[in-house]
Amino acid sequence: MYYVYILHCSVKKKLYYGFTKDLKRRLEEHRKNKKPYSFTRKEKIELIYYEAYRNEKDAREREKFFKTGWGRNYIKKILKNYLLEIGK
Repeated sequence: MYYVYILHCSVKKKLYYGFTKDLKRRLEEHRKNKKPYSFTRKEKIELIYYEAYRNEKDAREREKFFKTGWGRNYIKKILKNYLLEIGK
């Protein structure tokens, strides 16, 4: 399976959109990341959304969609209550 996921950084109050074949491994990589320019460096992150796909191309296209204005609006609609709760 291929996964498109969204992380929430509670310190920066931002969302991160990603793609991976191994969601569990990728989340651990984000949590252990020490790169100074990294979104998740030393920050508390939480997985707030993911979708699973059988086809890699479908998953990559979905990730690209989430990074557009239309995609961000879609996420705001489906996660409306969560985003209101965290003040995003």
